[in-house]
Amino acid sequence: MSRKYFGTDGVRGRYGGPVINEDFLALLGCAVVRWLRAGGTASGSEGAGPRVLIGRDTRASGAALEAAVARGLRAAGANPVSLGVLPTPAVALAVREQQANLGAVITASHNPPEDNGLKFFGPGGVKLTDEQEAAIEGHLGGAVPEEVESLSSDPGALTAYIARCRQLLPEAALAGWRVVLDTANGATCASSPPTLRALGAEVVALGANPDGGNINVGVGSEHPGPLAESVRRVGAKVGLAHDGDGDRCVLCDEQGEVLDGDEILTILAVHALAEGRLAERTLVITEQSNLGVDAAVAAAGGKVVRTPVGDRYVIARMRKEGATLGGESSGHIVCADVSPTGDGLVAALRVFAVMRATGQPLSELRRTLRRFPQRTAALSVSGKPPLESLCALGAERRRLEAELAGSGRVLVRYSGTEAKLRLLVEGPSERVVAEGIARLQAAAAQDRLLV
Repeated sequence: MSRKYFGTDGVRGRYGGPVINEDFLALLGCAVVRWLRAGGTASGSEGAGPRVLIGRDTRASGAALEAAVARGLRAAGANPVSLGVLPTPAVALAVREQQANLGAVITASHNPPEDNGLKFFGPGGVKLTDEQEAAIEGHLGGAVPEEVESLSSDPGALTAYIARCRQLLPEAALAGWRVVLDTANGATCASSPPTLRALGAEVVALGANPDGGNINVGVGSEHPGPLAESVRRVGAKVGLAHDGDGDRCVLCDEQGEVLDGDEILTILAVHALAEGRLAERTLVITEQSNLGVDAAVAAAGGKVVRTPVGDRYVIARMRKEGATLGGESSGHIVCADVSPTGDGLVAALRVFAVMRATGQPLSELRRTLRRFPQRTAALSVSGKPPLESLCALGAERRRLEAELAGSGRVLVRYSGTEAKLRLLVEGPSERVVAEGIARLQAAAAQDRLLV
């Protein structure tokens, strides 16, 4: 079943546009309850309506969209409960711990503040599958629900999330640590700082003053420059940056050098293998990750399994393999023994635990991954015609794949959340991959795809 509105991570777009507006999200709230009652998940909808927990990030449009989703949920017979401003992984954890029927998060993650979106979690706090999202779209329709009474709230989810994260390290484990923390003016502003301080860290805060219009603007995981500069300036032991909804983790070592998700995953996997704690000796990553991850994990006695890009594909494969560690190069890190979804704070605490156990600084631990030469590009596009219909790009991709056979790879795909074409080339040298990216970009321009 194909999906019209859902992408790789929920429904997302410019606020006030044809999809991300109050009327459509109210209809989507109705549709998800109809799907639930039709047997989409373990219903739990006998008697009292299904309980749906709602969280949001700090965007100015969040409160209005939360009210709209709640209006649709209630109109279809559900019992919506607001958790307030809360990181996405905290909502997923609340769904699991409270045994709620569904979770909904109003967020556009790392996108600019003008955007917003909606993503759902099923029972257990697990993201829905493509098939489930397509089935929800099949229940769209009917009149837009009218306004109803005020939304009930549960402010305890934030406290429970912080308490759960604090348990990952011993008391005062970060005493003497100076940590630069960039919360992207987003949903982690009220969760990550108190967690780190409770563990004894001295926190130097960046991106900690949300005003509704500054989420992800020049800060956060998409803009790690200020984090790196601050680490060097204040002599911090480590830097940590989240995205707007807190499901990503980007780290910076004590020298001001930024680590991405591939390096974090390799550090965690190799250390867990050395201690005999990596479930099924398996790490799950996406096709975007560097081939050096495979080599490092194999050398440590483990195996790597790859999925399409998207953390929910990673999570689904983890469940199938019995794995507890997986993620993406973007910084979505899933520690399934703690959280049912990607969690930037949990991932960082796990790396801090490795630093404590080994006595090594992050600048040394990152050497665990020896990258294959790789270049990427994210190009703005005017539309998303089928890739197979693009003659110049398709021909250039096939030529590159033939040239790199056995020594590299080529990846061409559209972003699932933005109007962008994403290119990746890995090969035997920096020169080869740089030329490969340039050739693909020129071909895309020849197809009149770029804006």
